[in-house]
Amino acid sequence: MAVQAYDPLAGERTPEGPQFDVFLAGTVFLDIIFTGLPAMPAAGTEIWAEGMGSCPGGIANLAIATSRLGLRTSLAAAFGDDDYGDFCWRTLEEQESVDLSRSRRFEHWHSPVTVSMAVDRDRSMVTHGHPAPMPASEMIGTPPRSKAVIVTLSPKEPLGTPGAASNWAELAHRDGALIFADVGWDPSGAWSRSLLDQLSVCHAFMPNATEAMAYTGTDTPRDALYAIADKVPLAVVTDGANGAMAIDSVTGEEAFVPAPRVTALDPTGAGDVFGAGFVLGTLSRWPLADRLAFAGVCAALAVQEFGGSLAAPGWGDIADWWHEVRAAAGRSGAYGSSLARRYAFLDRLVPSVPVGAVRRAAATIARYADVGTASQASAKRPDEPEDPDTPRVPAQKE
Repeated sequence: MAVQAYDPLAGERTPEGPQFDVFLAGTVFLDIIFTGLPAMPAAGTEIWAEGMGSCPGGIANLAIATSRLGLRTSLAAAFGDDDYGDFCWRTLEEQESVDLSRSRRFEHWHSPVTVSMAVDRDRSMVTHGHPAPMPASEMIGTPPRSKAVIVTLSPKEPLGTPGAASNWAELAHRDGALIFADVGWDPSGAWSRSLLDQLSVCHAFMPNATEAMAYTGTDTPRDALYAIADKVPLAVVTDGANGAMAIDSVTGEEAFVPAPRVTALDPTGAGDVFGAGFVLGTLSRWPLADRLAFAGVCAALAVQEFGGSLAAPGWGDIADWWHEVRAAAGRSGAYGSSLARRYAFLDRLVPSVPVGAVRRAAATIARYADVGTASQASAKRPDEPEDPDTPRVPAQKE
């Protein structure tokens, strides 16, 4: 019998509680990632990449990140009826345990595709896609009950507009869901502050430092944090390798937590992974500093791997990292001791690798038939190193 997935919210659940912890809606892309490039190809030339991976991207980055952490996740998205759509649907539903009951397949709609090329710590992307065949609110109808929804603020489907029809996130909010909001890059450079009016119906806002300063017209991340805290109960500003800061007016807490030192290989989806960890900590009612620290280490683990969504850590990865930090604390200098103190709260969460803990998967579209037999692949120990092009579902082990 399969081991049940580790459930960090088991103590919070009641029979009458919501069906899902997180409900999401957005666009799923097929991401094809080339890694280890010596340089970007010049016009008329060809270069070889050391590695590549394929995985669902876009909103799938967030859906997989939340599901990997044990949050019961439901996703509404349009999927094409092509092989790309088949692969993304199968990966999300079967491998990553994301509910797709509010998603739909559309005939003759080409799945959006992004090709990402990583050189050193930078990346360039090429994307092809078409508008979704149906608006998200029309496709969703009445959203399922959930503890939280995570949205990106947009002028196209604004939240909290008087006299306008409620979109899916507002309907979920009326049914008890907390709205965690993010915001995207503004290519126009306008950075309209009116976009932040939508925060009137949100519980939390989690922009990065550049976006936060641009939308609030401030000069420092901390000033931006205070400006955001005037508009929303839970304000968070992430600042990459510098860490993250937050103000929770509900609990009266304010905190800044530096990011763990890591060698970043691929930043794809790091913000989504941070958001997933922070939402889990908030739903679990952890202290604010612990929420920021947990979200930060989730993001740090993700950027050490190539592969976008499938680089998101599971509880097995988090437990492995914490055991290494704890073991090295007495012989790794002041930084190691500081790290062990900062993350001591993980002892109560992962005293050992939790039963059913998930570890990250390799990012590939290959089938077993492409790279070897299923029996050969399954004969490997779950924690044994694999060829980078070999598919592996996340190991579930004690």
